Amino acid sequence: MNPQSEPPEHSSKPSSTSAETSAKNTAETTAGPAGPPEPSAAAHPSAARPSAADSSKPPNPPDLNSSSDPARTDGSRTTDPQVTLRGPAELADALPYLMGFYPDDSIVLVALHGERGRFGGRVRLGIPTDTTQWPDVSDQLADCLVTACQDRGTRPAGILVFLCQEPAQGESGKDVKDRLRPLAQRLRTACGALDVPVLEALCLSNGRYWSYCCPDFRCCPVEGTPLVMPGTSVMAAAAAYAGMQVRGSLKEMEARLTPRTGPRAAEQEKALDTAAAALVPRMLRRDGADVVRRNTLDLAGAMIHRFRQDTPAGSNRARDACDDALITDAEAAELILGLQDRTTRDRAAQWMEGPVAAPALRLWRALARRCPGGFAEHAVAPLTLTGWVSWATEDGPSARVALGRALSIDPDYLFAQLLHRAINDGLDPEPLRRCLRDERAEHDDEPDGPGTAPATLTDEAPRAAGRQGRPRTADRPRRPRGGTGPGSRTPEDRSRRRTGRDTDRSRG
Repeated sequence: MNPQSEPPEHSSKPSSTSAETSAKNTAETTAGPAGPPEPSAAAHPSAARPSAADSSKPPNPPDLNSSSDPARTDGSRTTDPQVTLRGPAELADALPYLMGFYPDDSIVLVALHGERGRFGGRVRLGIPTDTTQWPDVSDQLADCLVTACQDRGTRPAGILVFLCQEPAQGESGKDVKDRLRPLAQRLRTACGALDVPVLEALCLSNGRYWSYCCPDFRCCPVEGTPLVMPGTSVMAAAAAYAGMQVRGSLKEMEARLTPRTGPRAAEQEKALDTAAAALVPRMLRRDGADVVRRNTLDLAGAMIHRFRQDTPAGSNRARDACDDALITDAEAAELILGLQDRTTRDRAAQWMEGPVAAPALRLWRALARRCPGGFAEHAVAPLTLTGWVSWATEDGPSARVALGRALSIDPDYLFAQLLHRAINDGLDPEPLRRCLRDERAEHDDEPDGPGTAPATLTDEAPRAAGRQGRPRTADRPRRPRGGTGPGSRTPEDRSRRRTGRDTDRSRG
């Protein structure tokens, strides 16, 4: 098992085959409405523009998001409330709501369907730093979006193009617009070659937007037009009514998954080296692999319980700092190395719902941040678990970012590939959740034996807390009560512990 985020930058001009593979492993595509009232966008006067209906859910290899269902793409009437977006200003304001985040340093293509220009599929890819790649990337993105829409039943009537990039040092927003103009033109040409017109192409930079399609300086001045204040537009009101959330910028979301640097990174890398040296002798013992799996799952369960008991508040950065303080370098190293085992990782994926989902998600993010330097590739497992739990808890944008980052490190990681593809295809995570529940039930029914380590989603105390000389402090009890997670138990233990579940008062 292994199924968005932004594609990695290419270091050299790709061939048609390699470029297509790279784009498909990094671009984000989204399918299915995001949940807010369906918006419809009126066009800019520079071209005949249909209104575009909103649906937001972001994607991954290119990340392809298709937010409209077939019943709507054929122009049939819907009873959903609708929001009409008029002109480039409202289109620019709607972009973060379409994606679920503000797509820094990105190319975004949005399909429009029907006479009213209802928003449909979306594709996002990072802007390549090598300008020689722009023609190939433009062709691939246009083909990816149009093909995906056709596969879902409707060819788009038009496409919107967004180029989002902040100025480099010494640049202005207008400089960014001028520098990206050849890319915008190449995207328009690529879409036109597929007989799908680009109805609007916007550059968003430094709090302003510019239209590449409108030559009228009266409505599109040379200095650009300021974006509306966040939260003041009709789209913002509709999104708030629908319970839609914009999770900040893509850079902010990726920062939560980026390995630490500096002296703290050196200390963590040293702990990983020490844990790796100790792991090999343990694995070589009889039944050593089973024991390592059990110890890893026991420790993960203890950590999840610890995270449940200490739920931080404040900004994302402050919460992540608190989570980092809850786990020592040695504990993080043992978990990171243990999760490299596929069986252990799949068992850990069973912490996906209920009161354990949120602390498990925090733990996987924290572990992804603890893979510095030479251990960067070890982050793929916790990143994939982060993507899985995000998707299982209906946070598609965060899932795409985590899975995209995992695939940028290891494009062949099967679990991340499968999850990413499933999200891009608009599938429901419930069948996979049901499969993991069945596996958990099978493990619970098996008699305990060496290496079974049945994984559970109960509020039981992990018996391994504090094992193997892990540091104990006042705020980190050795045997936390009410813990959650996989741990080997006898049938008698199960029956005794079930009795106490209803009295667990630990925070979720």
